Amino acid sequence: MENFPGFPSGIDGPDLMDSMRVQAEKFGTQMIDDDIVSVDLTGPIKEVTDSEGTVHRAKTVIIATGSGYRKLGLPKEDELSGRGVSWCATCDGFFFRDRDIVVVGGGNTAMEEATFLTRFAKSVTVVHRRSTLRASKVMQNRAFTDDKISFAFDSEIAEIKEKDGMLAGVVLRDTFTGKLRDLDVTGLFIAIGHDPRTELFTGQLDLDDEGYLKVQAPSTRTSLPGVFAAGDVVDRTYRQAITAAGTGCAAALDAERYLAALRTKDEPAPAAV
Repeated sequence: MENFPGFPSGIDGPDLMDSMRVQAEKFGTQMIDDDIVSVDLTGPIKEVTDSEGTVHRAKTVIIATGSGYRKLGLPKEDELSGRGVSWCATCDGFFFRDRDIVVVGGGNTAMEEATFLTRFAKSVTVVHRRSTLRASKVMQNRAFTDDKISFAFDSEIAEIKEKDGMLAGVVLRDTFTGKLRDLDVTGLFIAIGHDPRTELFTGQLDLDDEGYLKVQAPSTRTSLPGVFAAGDVVDRTYRQAITAAGTGCAAALDAERYLAALRTKDEPAPAAV
């Protein structure tokens, strides 16, 4: 980071985020810590309204609202986040070395998570509420042939157990009979999908069939002039911080080029000779 003006070296984590904010403010960025509750992106001047009722106007808008992990909706799920409950194996798998883990889901993501976690875990149990997986045959075969992975089909998580502020196991419910049984695990990874945060833009911007913003690849341009999108609100595949940061830089470049084109268009024509 020392190659960038305003970035002190030797920092990480929250300090790095603070330094990024300081750098942005140094170059004139105004930070507003508030929620946006409505938008009007259809005109040449875009309008976004925050929760205080203040309307912010600009010629360009970059949307980076991200996506959220789908949750089971069970008590203690949020409370035990980071205390045995996770939604990201690549982020947290290392902390579950030699533990018994359960992965919830039946798609490609769940199989990827389960297979990845076998690098660290003692055992991985995949819980799926149906009799068959939705994952591709390749991903299924990879999971089926892994000695560390077992399956609990036609099952769902009925309860999350807690002890001393940490995950202490789960209760499984048979989706046909309703019968309950305990599963002694100290890790719960939920892999049932993501929901892009695009509710504000429905009816104004083009979305794909899963609700992600459509962009005119390889650019970050959306279906409206002057509106650009980056990160997980666009990316349904990787959903990683580094890919989000890369598309964020691309969106900034696209926005600058858009503004430059507007300035050129607004310049007066040269006088006739």
